[in-house]
Amino acid sequence: MAEPLVANPLQRERLMSLDFFRGLTMFFLIGESTRLYEILRGTAFNGTFLGFIGWQLEHHEWNGLHFWDLVQPFFMFIVGVAIPFSVAKRRAAGAEWPQLYRHAIKRSLLLLILGVGLYCISAGRLNFELWNVLAQLSFTYLVAFLLMRYPASLQIGVSLGMILLSEILYRAWAVPGFNQPFVPDHNFGSWVDLLLMGKFSHGHWVAFNAVPTSAHTIWGVVAGQWLAGKNTSSRKILYLLALGVLGVVAGLALDPVTPIIKRICTSSFVIVSGGWCLITLGLSYWLVDVQGWRRVPRFFTYVGMNSLFIYLFCHTGAADWITGIFKPFTDFLFAWSGPEGAAAFTALFVWLALWGICYWLYRNRIFIKI
Repeated sequence: MAEPLVANPLQRERLMSLDFFRGLTMFFLIGESTRLYEILRGTAFNGTFLGFIGWQLEHHEWNGLHFWDLVQPFFMFIVGVAIPFSVAKRRAAGAEWPQLYRHAIKRSLLLLILGVGLYCISAGRLNFELWNVLAQLSFTYLVAFLLMRYPASLQIGVSLGMILLSEILYRAWAVPGFNQPFVPDHNFGSWVDLLLMGKFSHGHWVAFNAVPTSAHTIWGVVAGQWLAGKNTSSRKILYLLALGVLGVVAGLALDPVTPIIKRICTSSFVIVSGGWCLITLGLSYWLVDVQGWRRVPRFFTYVGMNSLFIYLFCHTGAADWITGIFKPFTDFLFAWSGPEGAAAFTALFVWLALWGICYWLYRNRIFIKI
């Protein structure tokens, strides 16, 4: 529901770097709905730097890593970082743990309903699918929340155990036709999809990804607790960056043994992407909270303040009708750039309009949360 706030949330004592990180991630996500990335991958930009950017903004076909493969881990990690701060705020307002548990379960169920609902809207019928980020997050959020009261060592141990369990299941699963761990639609995750939903995804995604990627949200909680602690800023940054680099190196080193595959979230992928999450948070914290870099981060923060709303708004076709408004004008004004050039300009204007909606919501102190 809409939650009007009395005070300006960007002027409170808060982790500004988290707002920036969330906003930057959501800005890239809404950019996808404008179809700009798809346009950059077209023939008009083939072999150019913009074409290279376009391919980085697409998931890798199978074994490998593109920038776009990091966006969902970023999103799930950010949710984890925010949990300790959200819980501390609610406890300061008088909430007891039973109330916090009920809220967490309610939020998890709402995320699941919204995630499944998006597939129903896009299909135009009842359609039970569990592949999108909200459906996955409904599981990882609840697991991370339930673990957060325990020591960081136990949280990390459980996360590594979930990664190891996934690795073992993929490698040891002996059901004929689903015993090839790293072959599309012939692995353990595909078998689970057939069991749960009676079908495979078009892009070889698997619902079981929620189990190994719970590590991203758990690691986010641990990072949030670390940033909320009393260590010096330099020590916080050093630990985040050091662990992040370690994760990237370890994940890349595992690739010859367990290939980096985002679509089934292999152990090497979870570790390497988790490393990038920690590095990005550490750099954001240094730039925004320590160095006081504010002007540019604020641009992205407006998007992050209504992350759930703008995600749902874009994934229910809103960007398409905004495109329909701009297209007659941009096609005329930018006809000199060719059909794909004009389409790229249209997408940029749509992207700016989506940002404008987030800015308007912020200016009117409307923050839609669950």
